[in-house]
Amino acid sequence: AGSKLREVFDKINNLLSGKAVQTEGQTVSVTQHPQGLEFVYYKLAEKFVKHGEGEVSFHHDSAFPIAVVLSGIWELHPRVGDIFLAHLHRKCPYAVPFYPARKEGASMEEYQRVLGYEVHDSKVEEQDHFLKRMSGMIRLYAAIIQLRWPYGNKQGAHPHGLSYGWRWLAQMLNLEPLADVTAMLLLDFLEVCGSALVKQYGIQFWKTMFFIQKSYIPRIEAVTSAGQMGCLSRLKSFVQKCLQEKEIPVPKGILTPSFWRT
Repeated sequence: AGSKLREVFDKINNLLSGKAVQTEGQTVSVTQHPQGLEFVYYKLAEKFVKHGEGEVSFHHDSAFPIAVVLSGIWELHPRVGDIFLAHLHRKCPYAVPFYPARKEGASMEEYQRVLGYEVHDSKVEEQDHFLKRMSGMIRLYAAIIQLRWPYGNKQGAHPHGLSYGWRWLAQMLNLEPLADVTAMLLLDFLEVCGSALVKQYGIQFWKTMFFIQKSYIPRIEAVTSAGQMGCLSRLKSFVQKCLQEKEIPVPKGILTPSFWRT
């Protein structure tokens, strides 16, 4: 509910503003320790990224309420946004976007960690689980860049708005595609913020979609084996449908004005 989201936002904002906040039967304040505020910035930003790789990866619609709170907090407390991006880029280099190369002398285990895989006791997580986490984080990022906290001051610019999404898409299409990962990330990103990008960039966006269909999808196909075609097929049909219908569907779960009356 919108009222519940406001409660969450107010509690986080009060904590970061140095006010005393009740939590789990205790009263806490960042003023209780010289590094209290920096610690809370760090842990809060980390928590938002964890929501992306956890909750959003399983429930795609949850990207929007989480993103709108982060967007509003970012506007009032820019340090949270900076640290959020640092956590996000470390966990999901594809959010930069960046495909890290293996450094000379690095073990396979070290390299897999750099790529974003979780490695526990030399055991690397399953590919499906890895892709699900990356998908959740990209979906959260794509939701953040298009949403603003509705009760904030709308005079200034969005702290990390759609121009960053446009840049992400352009940089992504300049990278050589990877099997599995590239198709999934593009589809997630376009599903979540394609409709917002088309409103902002119009004909330029459609040119990009046409480029994806004619030039980039064949390049993804060239590096994709028969067993990895699932995501690529979904990306192809999504792009084709959007170009045929000349519109990008509004993402499922987007917060409507009526949501804030709940």
